[in-house]
Amino acid sequence: MKTVATVAGALAMMSGAALAGGGVTVQLPDVSGLSEAEAKSLIAELAQVNVITSNCPDYAISDGEWTLITGSGDRLAARLGLDAAGYERTYYAPAFKLLDDPAACDRVGPAARPLIERLKSMGGDTVPLTQSQ
Repeated sequence: MKTVATVAGALAMMSGAALAGGGVTVQLPDVSGLSEAEAKSLIAELAQVNVITSNCPDYAISDGEWTLITGSGDRLAARLGLDAAGYERTYYAPAFKLLDDPAACDRVGPAARPLIERLKSMGGDTVPLTQSQ
């Protein structure tokens, strides 16, 4: 379900907001000031944190936080000129391989909160702008 929402989020990302599968829309951060190297580093971290928080119960996040992470990743993918296949191949495939390591949850999971705070400091938010009825 979250994969479908990620694709839907890509369609909405140009508006500055992202929509999650549960109907949550949040404000996305301004990533225009990032260098290409910073954008690539951030998108890799976003993919890893998304995979870990979606698969490791001890590091679960809210719908608003998930939408902020995935929407920010989608926005960066567009900025870097990646299509969905390139985004998946370059960032999500390696992130999913983390799940082969039993220590990955505890290694990557703690990065979720600081990453969310960083995105918020860049103008993003986890508070829903609207919610589907």
